Amino acid sequence: MPQKLVILGSGESGTGAAILGMQQGFDVFVSDKGLIKPIYLQELDKRGIAYESGQHTEDRILEADLVVKSPGIPDKAPLIQKLLQAGIPIISEIEFGWRYCKGKVLAITGSNGKTTTTSLLYHILQKEGLDVALGGNIGRSFARLVAEAPAAWYVLEVSSFQLDGCKSFRPHVAILCNITEDHLDRYNYQFELYIHSKLSIAGNQTADDFFIYNADDPVTARHLSGANIKARKVPISREQPVEFGGSIQNAQMIIQTDKDPLTMTIHDFALPGIHNSYNSMAAGVAAKVIGVRKETIRESLEDFKGIEHRLEPVTAVRGVRFINDSKATNVNSTWYALEEQTANVVWIVGGVDKGNDYTILKDLAREKVKAIICLGLDNEKLHKAFSEEVGYIVDANNMQAAVQMAYNISEPGDIVLLSPACASFDLFENYEDRGNQFKRYVRNL
Repeated sequence: MPQKLVILGSGESGTGAAILGMQQGFDVFVSDKGLIKPIYLQELDKRGIAYESGQHTEDRILEADLVVKSPGIPDKAPLIQKLLQAGIPIISEIEFGWRYCKGKVLAITGSNGKTTTTSLLYHILQKEGLDVALGGNIGRSFARLVAEAPAAWYVLEVSSFQLDGCKSFRPHVAILCNITEDHLDRYNYQFELYIHSKLSIAGNQTADDFFIYNADDPVTARHLSGANIKARKVPISREQPVEFGGSIQNAQMIIQTDKDPLTMTIHDFALPGIHNSYNSMAAGVAAKVIGVRKETIRESLEDFKGIEHRLEPVTAVRGVRFINDSKATNVNSTWYALEEQTANVVWIVGGVDKGNDYTILKDLAREKVKAIICLGLDNEKLHKAFSEEVGYIVDANNMQAAVQMAYNISEPGDIVLLSPACASFDLFENYEDRGNQFKRYVRNL
């Protein structure tokens, strides 16, 4: 009798796990409390995978030998609690993919910068000509890649929710970009639990592996000694030289991981800004420790194109520039976006608040923001936080209205910045939908 594998959630993650489960001989059942998207319905039907949409049949789910849970389902959900009480193991799709992976994994996590760092590292490895796949929290799911496009190397963006469901996942190279307060609603508003989740990326690493971390990030530095990390620790820093790792001194990046250090001026980086210098360093160091040539790393850092929805220039309309930073779903990410602007900003902000503390944005708002447009169903907290810093604050309940308002109050030379600092699920399907709507309405002006 094949083992019964139940997959909760039918998005890219769940469908990927279902495909791999089928390939590995499991009796697979996909259950989604919401409606399964047509694209995934077609995939499940094509492969003859059993599923239900719009409900959870608990009796059938509780017969599982193993459950793969969507990262979007919190542990406190009643169904998850029943599974735990029944002693049925629950893992994430990343863990499930890992159990059948034959290649080496480079995994990137962090509150900010992980998508950019992941995309940049993949770009470097591709340019080097390695057999490499990109996935995880970006693009295709890890399980799908293992099933359908196995590679020698996998570059994976991994969220804290995905790490929470890992038991044996062991990346050869782990990158922790930084840790700032985010998703606290999922961690009982306890920052320590979120920190533990992020650091767990190195939990199964051995002395043969590498753990790359931002030595300038105070939270990471404070918690590193108690994390019992066995991998070789590889710091990156803008503030101090490092013996083994990456640093920036006098506008020169130095990567020292062997007898042949790589140096290049940060003015040649394709991605501008202080936060991107950390992302470029992290990707460069990761590539260097696995043996990628210096020339490849240098060229890749110079010609990388950046990622959609992250400080993405959209267009200029009558002298007003529009920037799409929809991927800024937390306060720290928005801090970087505001900090980088050199003109007056009309700031579109708001969405699902995840326990945000807006204090660190107040000085930047006072200095750079001429008007705020709150885009969310509940904007009271934003009004309270910024009413003394910014003289003009209005509400919008859809993207078209927000873009039109922003344009109406802008003058030539201003910047309209969509950088929400919040999740998107009150008005949009996800941050991509939010960013795409922004771009569409901007181009319609």
